[in-house]
Amino acid sequence: MVDGWIDVHAHFSPPRTAEMAAQQVERLREAYWQVDEPPRWDAESTLAYMDRTGIRMQLLSNIPMELEALRDSNDFGASVVADHPDRFGLLAALPTDDPSACLAEVGRADQLGADGFAVTSFYKGTYLSDPLLEPVWAELNRRKAVVSAHPDAYRATMGRPDAVFEVAFQTARTFADMLYSGVFRRYPEIRFIVAHCGGALPSIAGRLQLLGTERWVPNPHGITHTEIQEHLRRLYLDTAGTAPNGLAGGLAMTSPDHLVYGSDCGVPCTTDATMNTNLREILRYDGLTGEQIRAIGRNAFGLFPTAAARIATATEARCR
Repeated sequence: MVDGWIDVHAHFSPPRTAEMAAQQVERLREAYWQVDEPPRWDAESTLAYMDRTGIRMQLLSNIPMELEALRDSNDFGASVVADHPDRFGLLAALPTDDPSACLAEVGRADQLGADGFAVTSFYKGTYLSDPLLEPVWAELNRRKAVVSAHPDAYRATMGRPDAVFEVAFQTARTFADMLYSGVFRRYPEIRFIVAHCGGALPSIAGRLQLLGTERWVPNPHGITHTEIQEHLRRLYLDTAGTAPNGLAGGLAMTSPDHLVYGSDCGVPCTTDATMNTNLREILRYDGLTGEQIRAIGRNAFGLFPTAAARIATATEARCR
């Protein structure tokens, strides 16, 4: 369907024991997921899907809610990349409820050869706008890191899994509060990728610009109208689970060169059919030129130079 695209929003999961798998099914059903089996992930099946679709590389992420599991997951993800360096990249998960553990994992990412980082908007009761994360943002800013932000999709609201709609509002709340908290002002070198085309954030961007700096709105850092526009425009938005309508909202907030392809591959809310439908809708979206649509799958090359270099090295080797 495409040729040589990078997928920045793809998930993986380490191998599980039968007991762990059963526990995961139970947790999903408690959150109103209508499932009987846990999601399963393996590199071979994923590569087969990528080959059928034309995806050159997936940047993998997985963010467990316990520190030991998170560290083990990052180790496993690094081993997958080591086995398939030109097909997969790693976004190292960060435990953003604990700044010390978070900084330790940022440092460990160098040993793992991670291409960037993955965070959850709301992680174990802590939003990304929480002041306790200041040292983490400072270090990621120093590194000029790429940080992919994903909502916590495994809870339930109003009797339905959050993955259906609540994730969009969680994303909007989190990034609006990061805006007012001055995170984007203080740490301009971090490149944030916001999942699902920004969720509901593009829908409220105009309201933020219209009302967000009025006198009756708490604004302790004095964020200006111009900053609201500029900070939102600088965000990168992935296309996972949003086409066609999500693209229009995202493009009203940012520019075509800040759209990056995401499939949401590897999680229980995603199937080959939904990924293919989403991709087809992107390819025939009439709000962009053909060149701009093709660029959606390639804009990530500039964000992830080490991943792009691995692809280039493998391509050169095959051409010899």
